[in-house]
Amino acid sequence: MLDGSASPIDQRQSRLLIVAAVFLFLYSAILTLSPAVRERTWNVSYHWSHWIGFAIWAALFFLADRFTRKQLPNRDPFLLPLSALLSGWGMLTIWRLDSAFGIRQTIWLTISAIILIAISYLPSDLSILRRYKYILLTSGLLLTALTILLGTNPEGFGAHRWLGCCSVYIQPSEPLKLLLVIYLSAYLSDRLTIRLRFFPLLLPTLFVIGLAILLLLAQRDLGTASVFILIYTVILYLATGKRRVLLATVVILALAGLIGYFFIDVVRERIFAWLNPWADPSGHSYQIVQSLLAIANGGMIGRGPGLGSPTLVPVAQSDFIFTAIAEETGLLGTTALIIVISLILARGLRAAFRAPDQFRRILAAGLCAYLGIQTLLIIGGNLRLLPLTGVTLPFVSYGGSSLLTTFVALGLLLIISNQAENKPAVLTTPRPYYFVIGLLGFSVVTTLIANSWWAVLRGPDLLSRTDNPRLAISDRYVPRGNILDRNNEPIDMTEGQSGTYHRVYLYPNLSPITGYTHPTYGQAGLEASLDNYLRGLQGNPESLIWWDHLLYGTPPPGLDVRLSLDLELQKQADQLLGNNKGAAILMNAQTGEILVMASQPTYDPNQLDEIGASLAQDPNTPLINRAVQGTYPPGSAVAPFLNIFNLASGINDKQKINLFDSLGFYTSPQIRMPVAGAAQRGEINQLRVSPLQMSIAAGTLSNHGFRIAPRIVLAVSTPQQGWIILPALDQSTEAFNAAIADHLADQLAIQNQPFWEWTSSGNYRTDSSSWYLGGTLPNWKGTPLVAVILLEGNSPASAEGIGTQLLKSAVTP
Repeated sequence: MLDGSASPIDQRQSRLLIVAAVFLFLYSAILTLSPAVRERTWNVSYHWSHWIGFAIWAALFFLADRFTRKQLPNRDPFLLPLSALLSGWGMLTIWRLDSAFGIRQTIWLTISAIILIAISYLPSDLSILRRYKYILLTSGLLLTALTILLGTNPEGFGAHRWLGCCSVYIQPSEPLKLLLVIYLSAYLSDRLTIRLRFFPLLLPTLFVIGLAILLLLAQRDLGTASVFILIYTVILYLATGKRRVLLATVVILALAGLIGYFFIDVVRERIFAWLNPWADPSGHSYQIVQSLLAIANGGMIGRGPGLGSPTLVPVAQSDFIFTAIAEETGLLGTTALIIVISLILARGLRAAFRAPDQFRRILAAGLCAYLGIQTLLIIGGNLRLLPLTGVTLPFVSYGGSSLLTTFVALGLLLIISNQAENKPAVLTTPRPYYFVIGLLGFSVVTTLIANSWWAVLRGPDLLSRTDNPRLAISDRYVPRGNILDRNNEPIDMTEGQSGTYHRVYLYPNLSPITGYTHPTYGQAGLEASLDNYLRGLQGNPESLIWWDHLLYGTPPPGLDVRLSLDLELQKQADQLLGNNKGAAILMNAQTGEILVMASQPTYDPNQLDEIGASLAQDPNTPLINRAVQGTYPPGSAVAPFLNIFNLASGINDKQKINLFDSLGFYTSPQIRMPVAGAAQRGEINQLRVSPLQMSIAAGTLSNHGFRIAPRIVLAVSTPQQGWIILPALDQSTEAFNAAIADHLADQLAIQNQPFWEWTSSGNYRTDSSSWYLGGTLPNWKGTPLVAVILLEGNSPASAEGIGTQLLKSAVTP
């Protein structure tokens, strides 16, 4: 491309094209290697097909460079390289998403480049367009009207907005945008010199734009109709300088939105999804929610080309290609993309200012308006700045009609910019141009801020959502850490190899406690609360996390986590609970380590694919961890604590509130797992507590009056320091005097047994529950223990039998 005798313009254009080619070459190389990177092995099938697209792109723009040098020696040297970069980037992204679409896009790029070269031969004054404006516009309107009678859809379903057959289709509304810009530019530049009054000047254009919009409404192509209205507004304002045009357009669009919201289903759905996408994330809002998740998943530097999951977003190759690029190149990549588009608009507007006549000035500004409006609408929709419109991203999105139209616009801008020998026409009213430039600049800055918001600031929150399937996809390629009991016996573990890793739950009865991680149903229990450790995002060195993210687009291998549970005692507790609905907790009364946490009924997380849909509707609520998430009326289970005052019948409400507060009934336990919210301070008759709260309270009688901080997660295995202890999240506090606590425990002691116990029931309205509280005596020389059994319903004898047997098993060597 470089030629020592070439002009500075030619050399600059060639150098910029070489930069674009180097970028796309490296991008292609990374796409080829991405399977090895994802699976962390060289023994994979590599991606090669997209190199066809790259080779054709390189040949096409080599020819375009040569022909524009010859035909347009004074052209803007930035327009062609910037457009080449965008079209190549878009083409490679489409190849990465779907090779069949990549082939089609490459063919359309070839056609578009050839037409671009042909356009360079048009007369520099573009008089042919001015002369045949009515014929060109009428042809576009007729083709668009034909879609009502002969229209089809390449997908075989959906709106019939295309003409064609045999796998070759064109969407007439795309070139109609360009033809409208040409018509308005020619008409207004001719009529403005006649000095007609505003309305007579406007009338023919209103007829044309009204007819075009009616055709688009008949196709239910509301996004393109919005583009037409905005293009019409900008060109009319640039030509006349009348601000009332802008005001009228705002009013019209607002009224159209209101009418559409109340009378057109698709408009109502899109506005609702825009205003509150989180209300229906798996239904009408699925596209926008997944778009935001993809942007968040890209973060600052992206997952890497070929390493993201952009196909989770429907129509990623077209309407959501911006999010596909965002996921794999991050905020840096999308910022560069927006800057490149902004530079094209800036150079196009520069050509407008330097145009030698009014027609070419309005035409260049109108072409920039068309490219800018469509860009901002589609990126704004992807970022939830605007409702989704379904238009394409110029030069980047899949679509032959769109690509061809943008290349024709590019060709016209190149011709208009090729005006070194002609003086710029006098710009009598520059204010409209400056206003449009300022508006475009403000929109670009707003887009960049919104992009940063979703990619960086809101990213971590979005990625933690349970409906984010990217987490489960990552789990297939990176081993998740194991969950172990206190003796390092595995409870949950990962099996398989890269690409087929899957979670195995070795003791399903613990599922209400340990939970699950699943691509469809998200996460629950300890699998959710310990996700950062199990996924390797916490506990690993920051340098390792950063390096793996940079190189592989995934976190490093997950870390094993050790729980305080004792599987042998856990199995006994589950067996004792049997088919009773309820919970059991056995805890070290001194350290707060939970040895047993059982909840019944349970489920098998290994069968979530088969039973997952029905679990949430199960009236037995097996997903609830009754030990920490269930709350029940304590009833007379609190009677032993009331004996602190020596006259339980005479205690007043203030004393009860203070006592319950010191026992922790008004405080949610601080523990590394999901727990129920605590009752409000002051509740007495309506008080409800969880079995874990009751265990903490009962522990005071076996721990000399101290309220312990519970622990279920003991340690995490790190690559550098081995097992690191994870401390309790709370501090032990003195609930009441040790002598009083020891005295109360002795009063409840069981003859010939080293423990005390208390059995009771609780009732509130239709709720009834049976409680068992038990623990080792203060003079017990072994590990101090406390046990709490909760059974739903009125069966205190069963609760006592389960609790007594569990305590005996725990204190017996």
